[in-house]
Amino acid sequence: MQETTANRVAANATSSFTEHLQRERPDLMPFGHMPFNQLLAAGQTTAPLQAPHGTTIVAMSYAGGVLMAGDRRATMGNVIASRHIEKVFPADQYSVLGIAGTAGIALDITRLFQVELEHYEKIEGTLLSLDGKANRLGAMVRGNLPMAMQGLAVVPLFAGFDRPAGFGRLFSYDVTGGRYEEQEHHAVGSGSMFARGALKKLWRPGLSEQDAVAVAVEALYDAADDDSATGGPDPVRQLWPVVYVVNRTGAVRVPDRDLAAVAGRIIESRAVAQREA
Repeated sequence: MQETTANRVAANATSSFTEHLQRERPDLMPFGHMPFNQLLAAGQTTAPLQAPHGTTIVAMSYAGGVLMAGDRRATMGNVIASRHIEKVFPADQYSVLGIAGTAGIALDITRLFQVELEHYEKIEGTLLSLDGKANRLGAMVRGNLPMAMQGLAVVPLFAGFDRPAGFGRLFSYDVTGGRYEEQEHHAVGSGSMFARGALKKLWRPGLSEQDAVAVAVEALYDAADDDSATGGPDPVRQLWPVVYVVNRTGAVRVPDRDLAAVAGRIIESRAVAQREA
């Protein structure tokens, strides 16, 4: 009996926590619930779900690594659902993940992805390659496709430091899980069109880490200026974007005091320009 049990455990062993969860407890998957169209057929709902959505994420390369930043607002229709939501998270020691889309599902996928990478490291005794991480995240996004087709989409940004190559890399996704490596910079979310315009003007090759932080905050400021679903820096509430930098030493969150100083300089320069106009 013990030998049979050991053989069964060995046969089921996998370095992918997601595969294990899908096999053993599919009901616990973020996208393992009954699809929305089946709920309609069962008469359990009659109207589209109203759920908080997260917006806007920007990311860019800089000299020595990559940076990712997200605003703090979540909306539900025309209502601000939260002013404090965080949308950028460390995936592991050398990578970060930013989420846009249906907030609840996105947060569940983020937690599952973090466990997936931790599980792989414990089973294999080494970190998964950056390409491997990007591919596994794409598979998770693809698993959410039935929900995305009902309007509950999740569109992440993923960035990390490729230690063998010695530089940072950035990946975007579509709702089908398609993975695309981006060069220089990228943005997702409802304010992404305005953020990309700012990035095109402000980003340049070889940015220092400090300058990259300033560019990210200003891009989010521009997005908030034209997109009501994006929240800008809020000195009254002391709310600042969530910003992570990733380099060969790992992923580090930029302190709020530094972001407050950067935002203060941007707001002051805009005020001066307005007075002189």
